[in-house]
Amino acid sequence: MKKETGLMRKLTELTKETKAGKLHWDIQYQTTEYNDPAGKPVEEENGEKWIVDECFVGFHCMHQGREFLMITYEQFYTCGDKKKSCNLVFLPPDGIRFFDVDVLAPYAVAADQMLVYEAHMLWLTILEAYKKDQSLVKLEVSPRELVLQNRGF
Repeated sequence: MKKETGLMRKLTELTKETKAGKLHWDIQYQTTEYNDPAGKPVEEENGEKWIVDECFVGFHCMHQGREFLMITYEQFYTCGDKKKSCNLVFLPPDGIRFFDVDVLAPYAVAADQMLVYEAHMLWLTILEAYKKDQSLVKLEVSPRELVLQNRGF
């Protein structure tokens, strides 16, 4: 079975068990979204100026006696009301919890639109669980600074 197919099934199962209150999550969230807009990178494309932001989410829990660790990355661009993004999903070994695309690259999973959707649904489900019972989710939120590198997206 392909890694992404197995992950899709796992995310569906984790979402269901999270809704049922059966999992305890350790979530790390870093984003540039709330930083001062004046300090954000801007890219120009076809005469339009796009503001660039990024977001990392580290998901960790014990599931069926095994550790589950997934890190998602989104680089998103905003130009007025228009938005576009690039999403990546990583399954690193437990010891690698760095929010750095270059370090995580060897652990990337081919992420199609459905896999990104399932990861996002898990994120929303975890946030709902946190609102209901904060003892189920340890949530660590912090800002980050974005330094653009040519990653070939």
